[in-house]
Amino acid sequence: SKKINIIVDSDSSDEGKDSSDEDNSVNKDLFADNVPVIPLDPKDEKNLRKRLDALKNKGEEMKRGVVYLGRIPHGFYEEEMRAYFSQFGTVTRLRLSRNKKTGKSKHYAFIEFASEEVAKIVAETMNNYILYESILQCKIVPEEQIHEKLWVGANKKFVPMNYIKIEAQKHNRKRTSSEKERQNQRLLLKDSERRKKLQKLGIEYDFPGYQLKQKPKSEHGKHVIYEKGSDSDSNNEK
Repeated sequence: SKKINIIVDSDSSDEGKDSSDEDNSVNKDLFADNVPVIPLDPKDEKNLRKRLDALKNKGEEMKRGVVYLGRIPHGFYEEEMRAYFSQFGTVTRLRLSRNKKTGKSKHYAFIEFASEEVAKIVAETMNNYILYESILQCKIVPEEQIHEKLWVGANKKFVPMNYIKIEAQKHNRKRTSSEKERQNQRLLLKDSERRKKLQKLGIEYDFPGYQLKQKPKSEHGKHVIYEKGSDSDSNNEK
């Protein structure tokens, strides 16, 4: 059997990338009509039933098996995969790899069966199977390549993170005194750089900028406030 390399999603490498779903965004969802999918050849189905029945009659203690399913077509998602592969045997865990930002399919998944023998049958039956113009790739995952990170998010309904909301909360959060100080220093620096650029270009133009304002001493000592200057302040500077 061919060795396959296990791909584990990272927080950085794939966030900006998306699968070919981007190109198929206007494609019809081929599975939306709930029609039976991947009808097996009658000969293959007969052979499959024979092998599955033989496994049931063995009555041996079962060891779990995992398959890698690649080149998954658009629309064949968790629910559809579980419904289909359950006809082979009990599916214990299933994870379709998705883009963390958009939630779109990356077109590969990992499926764990309660029986390793069933997983082998699935790999033999479904490898190079043509499904809606996609040639499925189905391989047994060697036991030494299986780890818990492989199943992060398995058997759960995927909910894409609302990055706009997260960024808004991050931007609007209450800042500490040191953060405010750094923010004010950046404002003053940018203000100074603008004035230097204008002066270098020989442009005589003044504008309200940011300036230091001293607050009267309080019980806690001196406070320095940075605030935007007014037009009258600019005229006084002249």
